Amino acid sequence: MKTHKITQPLSSAGVHLVLGGYTLLALFPIILILINAFKSRAGIFDDPLALPNAETFFIGGFEKVLAKSHFMLYFGNSLTVTLISLALILLFGAMAAWALAEYKFRGNRLLALYLAIGIMVPIRLGTVSILELIVKLDLINTLTALILVYTAQGLPLAIMILSEFIAQIPKELKEAARCDGVGEFKIFFQIILPLIRPAVATVAVFTMIPVWNDLWFPLILAPGEETQTVTLGVQQFIGQYVTDWNSVLASLSLAVIPVLIMYMIFSRQLIRGLTSGAVK
Repeated sequence: MKTHKITQPLSSAGVHLVLGGYTLLALFPIILILINAFKSRAGIFDDPLALPNAETFFIGGFEKVLAKSHFMLYFGNSLTVTLISLALILLFGAMAAWALAEYKFRGNRLLALYLAIGIMVPIRLGTVSILELIVKLDLINTLTALILVYTAQGLPLAIMILSEFIAQIPKELKEAARCDGVGEFKIFFQIILPLIRPAVATVAVFTMIPVWNDLWFPLILAPGEETQTVTLGVQQFIGQYVTDWNSVLASLSLAVIPVLIMYMIFSRQLIRGLTSGAVK
């Protein structure tokens, strides 16, 4: 018994040590960017790991990014594309997951398998076909093109995750609502969606980050000055021979803010969504 009591705290301490180390490893790039964003160019190259001091403190990068570039336009474009894509993915993904999990019809499994292929096959393999389609629809250099592509990209994963959660909801709850004369839409929006909030938060976080950080499709589908996103707009500070590192780091520091805010908002639901399967 004594051995068990001693081993348990040690194992718990080991787990916390590993998790703490992984957390530091994951946060290190963000911390490094934030530290050097407030330093002069000389301070960055002399000692990138040092904190800003009286000699190295410099906010010229932020001044240039906010006052002398179109960063706020790029930021707004990224925010618009990400939020609209996220809303469409969550809405259509939840509705499709509800249909696959609740209604059994011929070809149900084949349709689920077809959607699962969208997770296994990277959407970038179809870049040429996507570009041809966007050109034919006259959507080149528009935010609509990015929204459509990101919605298609995020739907397979959203449907897979949400359908698993919806399948775990007791049938008695839905049947009781139907017996009371509640329509299918009300059952979906008033009963199903509130019960799968952890899964929705999980999908939201995992969907937002790839969309916000993507450079590939903005570079191909919307490279115009008025439609550039943050990741594409930052490239203007990176030259072939000279790179304005103060502006680059300042831009990246500002670009991280929405991701951190969203994670703080959905962190509790995200943890519940990731651990619910283990608890059950």
